[in-house]
Amino acid sequence: MRVFVTGATGFVGSAVVRELLANGHQVVGLTRSEEGAATLASAGAEAVHGSLTDFDSLRRGAASADGIIHTAFNHDFSRFAASAEEDRRAIEVLGSVFEGSERPLFVTSGTAFLSNGRTATEEDRPRMPSGDFPRASEAAAQTLANRGIRATAVRLPPSVHGVGDHGFVPILIRIAREKGVSAYVGDGLNRWPAVHRFDAARVFRLALEHGAIDGPYHAIAEEGVPFKAIAEVIGRRLGLPVVAKSHDEAAAHFGWFAMFASADLPTSSDRTRAVLDWAPTGPDLLTDIDQPGYYAHP
Repeated sequence: MRVFVTGATGFVGSAVVRELLANGHQVVGLTRSEEGAATLASAGAEAVHGSLTDFDSLRRGAASADGIIHTAFNHDFSRFAASAEEDRRAIEVLGSVFEGSERPLFVTSGTAFLSNGRTATEEDRPRMPSGDFPRASEAAAQTLANRGIRATAVRLPPSVHGVGDHGFVPILIRIAREKGVSAYVGDGLNRWPAVHRFDAARVFRLALEHGAIDGPYHAIAEEGVPFKAIAEVIGRRLGLPVVAKSHDEAAAHFGWFAMFASADLPTSSDRTRAVLDWAPTGPDLLTDIDQPGYYAHP
């Protein structure tokens, strides 16, 4: 298949490109820079110059594609609402190109806050966009599906880990360095699901080959890693004390990240594994974040 990938040079998107090419697919990747285009070319993919706000570039990339995997998102949380709106509009544009066809479109969503304390499954409805949480990726895909477009979501856990990670664990490492302690909230037994980025990429590829039916899909390798265990690895690696913070103290210590640090988010991928015959093979979260590379940059 010829697949248009947005975010093709990003942390998840580049793994998706690698996975698709290794399994005989052609890839057209969206990129904003000459450097990104060169990276894609060296991998064996084509490049379309543009961005999520350049609708013509989105239409060009999608026009000749047999499928779309949309991994791009601006993770600048200082303008989260604006980024979420750009994402929603981009999904609408991509979907309009595929209207009236059976070509599949995959958006990237998350499993965080599908539930809190109860193990979430693929049957759980996504969190609807709101003032507190404006991201609308999955809601936008559902709007397209209601119009007969074959659109669905691949949901990622709070920690998609691996070399080059710039997500939640690096945020925790930065906070630990700034505060001089590696902290957890309460008893630290709240859980984060996790997946290695190459395992996540395989879910995207298998779902594409499956035809975007039976979604949404959960790229979840570990249902729930205790937050305290994550803090302990970080503390040991940085040579810092590992301490408990009360729920009242969490906001002052973690800032905006407190809601993630204290959330209990166990998530299952049983249906995804059965439907796609997917079994993760990458390292687990605690093993992965115990590597020096996670701590190489202050």
